[in-house]
Amino acid sequence: MLSHPTLDRLHALQLRGMARAFEEQMQMPECAELSFAERLGLLVDREAADRESRRLTRRLQQARLRLEAAVEDLDFRTPRGLDKRLVLALAGCQWIDQRLNVLITGPTGVGKSYLACALAHKACREGYTVLYHRLPRLLGELALARGDGRHPQLLARLGKARLLVLDDWGLEPLTDVHRRDLLEILEDRYDRRSTLVTSQLPVEAWHDALGDPTLADAILDRLVHNAHRIELRGESMRKRRAVQPKAEGPA
Repeated sequence: MLSHPTLDRLHALQLRGMARAFEEQMQMPECAELSFAERLGLLVDREAADRESRRLTRRLQQARLRLEAAVEDLDFRTPRGLDKRLVLALAGCQWIDQRLNVLITGPTGVGKSYLACALAHKACREGYTVLYHRLPRLLGELALARGDGRHPQLLARLGKARLLVLDDWGLEPLTDVHRRDLLEILEDRYDRRSTLVTSQLPVEAWHDALGDPTLADAILDRLVHNAHRIELRGESMRKRRAVQPKAEGPA
């Protein structure tokens, strides 16, 4: 007869997972056969799972990934240079603990952004904070932030994320202000946090694309030398998706 007061107390304590599990137990006669310790263990397990689910939801909302992608859905059958052993190793997220970077290059439509979002999604599932940004748009946001006084706060937020995804690197020409912002971001993260970059340009072309040789040296020194590289090639996944709607997403 104490079920309703107990539920009220659980909700008051914000033990929502435990409250739902308690309600379910009260509706299952077979639970009466369990010991107190067993029933309590089930309640605690549900609360722990509920809290982790809410934390994951918050991490994914904060990450703002461009695509709904998962490592389990990656297409390793299509020949495009995707090393299954390397990808599955990266999915373990030890590279984030080791503060290493990942560089994904390849032609448009071959699956760079999908792979990046899949690895970022796995990082969220493993408990890491993630931020996703298309680099051209991010540089524009930084320019606006400099004008309204939010520039230091935005840089600080970019520096704190355990994994920062910079999509579409080298897509547009950079100004000197862009280069300096990019250097500032990577300087804050170097040997402290991990960065994942996607680009249509091969890594060897990044120095020229950055424009200023001195700043290019500084930027790439903080990004390239401690990075895993994935070089994709082959036919656009968009063409495959048009024929097979359930195929992996493009970009």
